[in-house]
Amino acid sequence: MDGILSTLWSGLKLFDWHDALDIVIITILIYKLIMWTKETRAFEVIKGVGLLFVFSILSRLLQTTTLSWILDSILQSGSIIVVLFILFQPEIRRVLEKLGRSGKQLGRTIVDAGNVSGNEIVRDLQRTLLHLSKRRVGALLVFEQKTGLGDIVPTGTRLDAHLSGALIENIFEPNTPLHDGAVIIRGQTIVAASCFLPLSDDYEISRELGTRHRAALGVSTVSDCLVLVVSEETGAISLARDGKLVRYLDAKALQDVLESLFVKQSNVFAWIKPKKKNKNGGKAK
Repeated sequence: MDGILSTLWSGLKLFDWHDALDIVIITILIYKLIMWTKETRAFEVIKGVGLLFVFSILSRLLQTTTLSWILDSILQSGSIIVVLFILFQPEIRRVLEKLGRSGKQLGRTIVDAGNVSGNEIVRDLQRTLLHLSKRRVGALLVFEQKTGLGDIVPTGTRLDAHLSGALIENIFEPNTPLHDGAVIIRGQTIVAASCFLPLSDDYEISRELGTRHRAALGVSTVSDCLVLVVSEETGAISLARDGKLVRYLDAKALQDVLESLFVKQSNVFAWIKPKKKNKNGGKAK
């Protein structure tokens, strides 16, 4: 401890206005970078890289030689980082995003500024999705979690409307202007509709799954969002999270999923059991 304090004191003695200017410039650049990316998936990656810097400093202070050498080699070898990102970009991005989200619990309890309770929203959305399922009206709902989807929102039509089942059903009504694409939901707000999502490139996905399901898997792979899909062909309701898909949710399972978003925090994949495929098989859009 005395060695650390003496090192800090020695550094302060050498501090002059050049160092102060350097700190101010770097602070402004970091602030601007955070503001530009705070609502996008890149923000979690930046946080992950920042944590690597913090771990590197701590490893030096704690004199963990091997760990310090590994972290310094990674951070100082810019060319190596570029090559690794080119070769393993999806994998590295997911690791850094998870590192940046490490302090976040799996679910999100929504705090509403209005008078609508979480239970009312759950009942409203459950009723709407079951009605869409019965009518076999396709729908794609993306519930944003910690990783911002600000880079996906501009691909659709901005709404910033209060979340309600009636509005969801109206958006996905066939032959309406916004029925194609996904709805992005942030808290109790429908941020945008008719958004384009990245499609999953997993070749092992069942061929009976169509564009909506592939889009749900794609966006759930690159972020921590939760996605609900209503199939246009079968009416089946599916859940996508972390690049995994649970199909044929019944009313109880759907309620549990919605409660995990708006009422209580839980890992939906820990207890959801998909129903067996019904006789009305076929390709799901």
